Amino acid sequence: MGRTSTARERLLDAAGDLMRSRGYGSLGVAEICARAEVKKGSFYHFFESKQALTVEVVDAYWQGERTCWTGEFARSAPALDRLRRLLDAMAAVQRRTKETSGTVDGCLLGNLALELSTQEPGVRARLEEIFDEQIELVAAVLAEAAAEGAVPAERATVATARAVVAQLEGMVLFAKLKNDPGVMDDLWPHTLRLLGAAAGQA
Repeated sequence: MGRTSTARERLLDAAGDLMRSRGYGSLGVAEICARAEVKKGSFYHFFESKQALTVEVVDAYWQGERTCWTGEFARSAPALDRLRRLLDAMAAVQRRTKETSGTVDGCLLGNLALELSTQEPGVRARLEEIFDEQIELVAAVLAEAAAEGAVPAERATVATARAVVAQLEGMVLFAKLKNDPGVMDDLWPHTLRLLGAAAGQA
């Protein structure tokens, strides 16, 4: 049981690392197995396909990120402060990656969404579910911010929440493109403009 679990986790970890730095299309099962130090024949004992593995990699990635999202949003603080803390935490991830590896890898979810926009329907469907959940989380915080008078009520919508998530993903994309996490330094001021909030908020 222990050895089986370890091999499976190594495959997930290896696939996650490789997909963050290399993407999906250029990876083969053999390379993932080599990185995980697992025999290729064992791969199909755990996963029926690379797509099935990728869905689980995406789930594991979001499980880690979701802990951050819900943790920041559950704090006892004004709603906009909680939103800012989340966006700051997402920017900090890109800075740490650059410091440790020399490159900005971006967001695995966003990277895969772009790469797989016309293929791998199972992965795409899971990505869509996750982004919808992110939008719901942000929308709930915006509703709280509107109740606190921090943002206009007409901005506390699902559409605005989607725009906030899109701005976050877009800034991460540009940070990856330029290999410069400093691109994300303006994320919060632009978010305030998007929300119609005063610059001194949060």
